[in-house]
Amino acid sequence: MRLGLIGGTAMTSLATSEIEFTRIDSITVETKYGDVPLLCVKNGSDELIFLERHHGKGTTPPHAINHHANISALADAGVEAILAICSVGTIPQDFPPGSVGYAEQYIDFTGVEVTFSDKEAKFTSMTSPFDEDMNLKLDSVLSRIQPGLTLGRTYWLAHGPHFETKSEIDAIEKLGGEVVGMTMPRECKLASELQIPFAAILVSSNWAAGREPGDSSKDLNHEEVSSKAESKLGPVIECIKVFTQ
Repeated sequence: MRLGLIGGTAMTSLATSEIEFTRIDSITVETKYGDVPLLCVKNGSDELIFLERHHGKGTTPPHAINHHANISALADAGVEAILAICSVGTIPQDFPPGSVGYAEQYIDFTGVEVTFSDKEAKFTSMTSPFDEDMNLKLDSVLSRIQPGLTLGRTYWLAHGPHFETKSEIDAIEKLGGEVVGMTMPRECKLASELQIPFAAILVSSNWAAGREPGDSSKDLNHEEVSSKAESKLGPVIECIKVFTQ
């Protein structure tokens, strides 16, 4: 198995410390969309290809991420599947901060097109955007760690880089969104165009705007959100391991 992993710096550092490996290499893949740094970890007959979504120390804002270069680099590295790790704001009370689930559907009403097919009419079915077999593996791990928790959720793609207003979150919930983020569906779309199986782990890092119990006016803080997400990576590592066994 050669698995592509998209996440942040904390995920890469923790994974490489928790997963046994026989070799680790830093490489840069040159694509026609730009250069992308990757970390290649050899684990027996398996390989994990880590891509830091925001590159470097996470300085690229979400609306400026070069998704075309990122997904092209993973494809050029020969990954057989992609697993994305996503920090999300949560809306429903039964998926509080600290919960870890996976994406079953997404909703993208941003109006921003993301495709490799700018010069030809090519239509990719997204009825079931996430790989069923990969989600079954994620479910087997996460349901054991978090018994009774509803794991499959619908990801709402926000435009970013601003957090949402309370009224926007109310509208998102009415339209079927359960967790909110600024990146992942664009990765999923491009991977689907290249026929690379794709799944996404959802790390609930904070209540969405207006949903903090007892304090509906609480402001969202980026540093606080990031710190919370990084503290809940243990289940993520267990999910990664199930793909290398």
